[in-house]
This record gives sequence, structure tokens and C-alpha cells, in this order.
Amino acid sequence: MTTLIYSAAQRLSHEYRRSIDLGPRSQHLSRTSPSQPQIPSYSIPISSPVPSLPSSGPPSLNYTLQTRKSSIAIFWTLILLDSIAIPIVLYFTLWYLTSLSPNAVFSVSTACLGGVSIIEYFLRFWRLFRKNSTCRVMGAHRWYLDWFHWNFSCAWFFIMVELIVGTAFPDPPIRLLAMPVASLLFWFGCELLLEDVLRLMGKRSPIRISSVPKDQPLRPGIYSMIEDICAVDGSGGTEFRTRLNERFEASHYFRQMLHRLTLFWATGALGAATVTTILVFTIQYQAAYCVGWTLPFIWAGVWAVGTIWYVKRCLKYEKEEWGKAKA
Repeated sequence: MTTLIYSAAQRLSHEYRRSIDLGPRSQHLSRTSPSQPQIPSYSIPISSPVPSLPSSGPPSLNYTLQTRKSSIAIFWTLILLDSIAIPIVLYFTLWYLTSLSPNAVFSVSTACLGGVSIIEYFLRFWRLFRKNSTCRVMGAHRWYLDWFHWNFSCAWFFIMVELIVGTAFPDPPIRLLAMPVASLLFWFGCELLLEDVLRLMGKRSPIRISSVPKDQPLRPGIYSMIEDICAVDGSGGTEFRTRLNERFEASHYFRQMLHRLTLFWATGALGAATVTTILVFTIQYQAAYCVGWTLPFIWAGVWAVGTIWYVKRCLKYEKEEWGKAKA
């Protein structure tokens, strides 16, 4: 799931970068229209200075994928091998071409699972924790890391519990061992939905959520994921966190887009996880194992395409509105 979010967040940032040629900034866009419900002030205290707003358009994120295409291609190739090919190929190879016991088959395939994600986990920990970190959360201590990293840690804990329990029996429950990716979707889908429900109820953040301090108005759940993943994994740095905050505060349409994307990914993740779970526990066990490790990635690909289309549409609409405000 983390890699799916990474890809989608990068695509979003790319489209935001393309929007910097919009018309001049208007105070009208930083407020809700009369027909829209009032949105609380989103200004948050930050330690990094915010660049002055450009007169030629909305604040630029200064972030592009053009220089990162090779690294993204390599990253996704490793992820697909690590999360799909290894568990499925190893399972069928060891099951049919060796005399290993069922427990040994799954112990080996489980031990080889998640190598890329584990490496990425410790790399991003070091990027955030080191003394001279260039991607640390605005206004937070080094030990805070970021909101996504704590989520990553909790999700991995529960996945490891599933895998350890699944390989503890002489005859491993293969259906349980097909559930890690679906469990990840449940985790992030519930979190995104809960954050947005609390935000719409007017609740304030009970704890720091990346650059949003405690007791400040909540933001759409996907905001912190885009911020953390692009700043750390996407090498946008603290500058990206600052610019994203500036863009969020400047445009009502930007905030509205993130709200809808939050619901889109939250409901989609929960729906995909539910369908995957039903199939895993109802169809033939070997087919269930394949479905559990492939269906969530197919869903994510479809959702990513839909996200790219929607972001382009929203930015086009925003550009038109800025043009009307200029006139």
C-alpha cells in the first residue's frame, strides 16, 4: 500500500507542478463561495519560512517527476517483484518442485517477502532522524519522524503478526497468508475515512499529524500522505512540506480536490480490501493465495489512472476560475 500511495502521490504532485501557469492569485479563491459550507482557517504555525506568493498564479510546489522517471521505474519494478512475483512464484515452485513440508514452503516464501519495503522503511527513518535532515516535519522534533512513518510501522506490525501466526502451524492456513495486502488496505482506508469524518464534524487534531500540530483544524486524510511521501521518499524535502501547506491555504479548489480524493481512495481501499477478503475465504485455496497478492495491485492501478484524470480535470477548472477572477 505504501508504494501505491507513493506512486499516486507523485502523479498528483506532477499535475500540481503543471498548474503553475494559472492566472494571478485571487483572494476569492482562498475562501469558500457563498454556496459552499464554511471551512475553518487552515493556517498552522510552522518553523520554516513560507515563500512569498507569486503574483503570476497559485504557489508552486516546485516538484516534478521529469527528473525521477528512471528511479520510479526501478522502484516499481522491484516492488512488483517483491510483492507479487516472490510470494506467488516461490510458493508454486517450492510446493510442486520440491519435497519441502508445507510449513517449510511458506517459511521460505515469507522470509523472502518485503525486502524492498523493509529497506525503504529504514532509509526513510534515517532521512528523518539524522541531525541535519532536509525532509523533517515543520515544527517537529527529530524523534517525531512523520505521520506516515508511524502508520507504516503499525501496519507492518500487524502484517508480521499475520505472517508469523500463519507459519507457526505444521499445516499453514494459506488463506491467512494471502491477507497481508488486504489488511494494509483496511488499515489505510479506515484511517483516511476517519480523518475526513472528524474534519467534517469540525474536530481538531488530537495529536500532531505531520505538519499539522495538535489542536489545529484537521486536513483531508490524503494531505499528510502526499506531504510525507513526496517530502521523504520523493526527495521533495521540507521545502515541499512548506509549499504544499502554502498551496493548500491559498486555494479552496485545491482543498476541495484533496477532500474528494481522500474519499475516493478511502472508499476504494475499503471496497477492494472487502472484495479481496471475501474471495480469499471462499474460492479454492491456491487461487485465493494468488488473488490475495494480486487483486489489490490491480485495483490500485485502476484508481491511480482515475486519480490522474480527476486531478487534470480539477486543475483545468481551477485555471478557468482564476481566469474569471482576473477578468
